[in-house]
Amino acid sequence: MTSADRQPGAPTTLLVNGRVHSPTHPDATAMAVRDGVIAWLGTDDVGRGQFPGAQVEDLDGGFVAPGFVDSHIHLTATGLTLSGLDLRTATSRAQCIRMVADYAAAHPGQPVWGHGWDESSWPENAPPATAELDAVLGDRPAYLARVDVHSALASTALRRLVADLPAADGFTPERPLVGDAHHLVRAVARDLLTPAQLAEARAAALQAAAAAGIVAVHECAGPEIGGLDDWLRLRELGHGVEVIGYWGQAVTTAAEARALRDETGARGLAGDLFVDGALGSRTAWLHEPYADAPDRVGTCYLDPEAVEAHLRACTEAEVTAGFHVIGDAAVSAAVAALERVVADLGVAAVARCGHRLEHVEMVDAEQAAKLGAWGVIASVQPNFDSLWGGADGMYGRRLGAERARLLNPLALLASQGVPLALGSDAPVTGLDPWASVRAAVNHHTPGSAVSPRAAFAAATRGGWRAAGVRDGQTGTLVPGAPASYAVWDAGTLDVHAPRDAVQRWSTDPRSRVPALPRLGPSDALPRCRRTVHRGAVVHG
Repeated sequence: MTSADRQPGAPTTLLVNGRVHSPTHPDATAMAVRDGVIAWLGTDDVGRGQFPGAQVEDLDGGFVAPGFVDSHIHLTATGLTLSGLDLRTATSRAQCIRMVADYAAAHPGQPVWGHGWDESSWPENAPPATAELDAVLGDRPAYLARVDVHSALASTALRRLVADLPAADGFTPERPLVGDAHHLVRAVARDLLTPAQLAEARAAALQAAAAAGIVAVHECAGPEIGGLDDWLRLRELGHGVEVIGYWGQAVTTAAEARALRDETGARGLAGDLFVDGALGSRTAWLHEPYADAPDRVGTCYLDPEAVEAHLRACTEAEVTAGFHVIGDAAVSAAVAALERVVADLGVAAVARCGHRLEHVEMVDAEQAAKLGAWGVIASVQPNFDSLWGGADGMYGRRLGAERARLLNPLALLASQGVPLALGSDAPVTGLDPWASVRAAVNHHTPGSAVSPRAAFAAATRGGWRAAGVRDGQTGTLVPGAPASYAVWDAGTLDVHAPRDAVQRWSTDPRSRVPALPRLGPSDALPRCRRTVHRGAVVHG
């Protein structure tokens, strides 16, 4: 018996008969956990001999891997979708209206909150009008966010509750609301939800994350998303999934940056600080007009001077800054602001802050090289390409095939040294990190994919790095690392990668790198049995 095993009050758990994903012990079948830390890795027989008094867990061939980190999520909105009206399955305008009517009938007397309609895939290619909603809802307030949450349908009963709504930018009487009009309606609709509904939603989202093998999430909060009260309630939850918060509100001075960080308790003033909107809602800010709306170039929500002021203030305060940037004009504004701050304060001052850009879908090679040189992190969502990429996808319709094929260039970013962190942007896409990894590996555009190993790293230790944890251990299964892992039912493991992928590690079997599940487009994804964070079981 080891000396550590003899100590009272600190039992050891020994996992055996598994397949452990460890960079230091690629052939490990066993792992010992003590005090929330990985104490040892190796083979079953040696482990049983080293830890004879341990509590043994037979994995029956299960695959043990580091727990995932979702680097961009909206927990309450995700929970409201899980427990409420999810319109992502609607395949036509008529079906969408029917789903709204059925939900309203099943929940009499309650305001209707829904999410997920996407007219770009419907035969009509048009969302319902306000009058069509009113016909099935009567005098019921209803807020129905588009899948990208950058526009929403709102019933007349809800619109009447918003003072001066017709004067707000983005208002139309019958079409979805965007911009300021959308934010105003969303805030009023949110206030109609009861504390019990919101609490149920938060708990449901965290449990769903745990069931997906996720041990930590980056909550992208802000005044126009869930408000300060929602973020503070999330911070109070005692769920085992770790919630790392980012607050999307612009500042102009270092003192203001430090005060706002301290007031919110957020990890940084980043996340969904909107420079622009989304391509689906045609609010992403572009240099050239939309192919399917030649009179529109999207919306700039935060002007370049404000972008630079925020970056400068946060850099001087040594606070992480960041922005939501999707369109190429928005990316250009952020990169130009970074360049000016680097010129004034120096690369080291910028790099030590770990500034981040969310989505960064339309970035070119010169910009990627600059971001890599300045230590800027890209929080990316590969499922966007899976859902909307390709010549016939929504991106192609919005931008034309030539511009669309350049979107979400993961390989370009990785090749220029830009650290990647994978997220879902839930409820925009589903809470399945293996699906995100698979999407990164099977990009619609040849040459834009990354290897399975690079994608998996971005979904695990990349998320910790993006949160400022850079100890070289967290997010991996090595002795001394936090015992944050998931056990999966997985099929065949291999080390192969697509030819066009950026490979950060050798996939030659002789290199003894740990294998991963097969992630081809038709391969079944692993199923989570158990999720453990810092030694505590959070699922299973």
